[in-house]
Amino acid sequence: MNFLYDGAINEVAGIFMRGKFRKVLFVADEDAYRVCGADTALESVFEHCLVSRFVGFELNPKLIDIQRGIEVSREFSPDVIVALGGGTAIDLGKLIGSLSVQSADSPDIIRGSDTITQKGPPLIAIPTTAGTGSEETHFAVAYIGDKKFSIAHEFLLPDHSIVDPQLTHSLPARITAATGLDAFCQAIESIWAVGGTEESTDFASEAVEIAVANIVQAVVEPTPATRMAMCRASNLAGKAINISKTTAPHALSYYLTSRYGIPHGIAVALTLTPMLTYNADVCENDCADPRGAEHVQRRIETIVKLLGASNPREACERFSEIVSKIGCPRSLAEAGITTTDQLQNIVSSVNEQRMLNNPRKTTSASLIELLS
Repeated sequence: MNFLYDGAINEVAGIFMRGKFRKVLFVADEDAYRVCGADTALESVFEHCLVSRFVGFELNPKLIDIQRGIEVSREFSPDVIVALGGGTAIDLGKLIGSLSVQSADSPDIIRGSDTITQKGPPLIAIPTTAGTGSEETHFAVAYIGDKKFSIAHEFLLPDHSIVDPQLTHSLPARITAATGLDAFCQAIESIWAVGGTEESTDFASEAVEIAVANIVQAVVEPTPATRMAMCRASNLAGKAINISKTTAPHALSYYLTSRYGIPHGIAVALTLTPMLTYNADVCENDCADPRGAEHVQRRIETIVKLLGASNPREACERFSEIVSKIGCPRSLAEAGITTTDQLQNIVSSVNEQRMLNNPRKTTSASLIELLS
């Protein structure tokens, strides 16, 4: 069940009552939990349960935290998992719950040499940011060293998502900007993705429209209405990429986060406009989408119109203007990444699965050229 409204956090009590849950593994971002306002509702539910709290994990799911969580889960045997926080907390909730009931070793599943075969305990996902959309997706990310992996399986999709915009009211501008850009870019990529469908495009188009109208105010001068709007955009973008998956900007972003510490959403936005320009020039000879270059060009036209532009160049300018207004770098150069060696390292680190979902084929040379 999915809930999106102010005060949705109060739905947790009913979910617990219907599920007769008594043993709770609470995967929580401590800082977010302390300031977001969820504690009043959740602690009144938890006081009737046996609760194990999994906290103190690093940003972006690391293997060491995943394995630590698996040990906790196997020893505790929860009958429900509640994951609260940003994408890291929710992805950890997915991975800990699922991998703790598998017979295969977790690193093998993460690397893709083995697979998920059993469903873990029910998962209640409670995002405290408006950006990742993880509460609506059947995949999670994990890092082994500096290498990022994406794990996809239907059993990773949360059983319940509680999207309460009031939990985002305490977010500082920087996090609002980074997570908002993540949702914004997810939606744009979903529209041009090889894996996109009419349904995912509808979700993504609405998300882009909402983000264009609200992201600047949500960062610069937030109101309850703009917080609600960005939660809606994020949720829709999550639904979109759950079908289509992401593409080149996400594939290029992970090294920027792991190597340079650039927040994920900002890292994705750094390559969004070069890829929009690149994909707009698709032709039949380099089209990766089996529906053909004309189909891709129509999708690009949709993006251009949603950004309030008349052509791809104007669309890039419009997107860059929004990024600048919310205080983020508009390009790799503005982020201090300028050398050929730096660009080569980024390109060599790409997530190949996400790159294959890009509608125009790429080579290492073409990527370095368009990022320069």
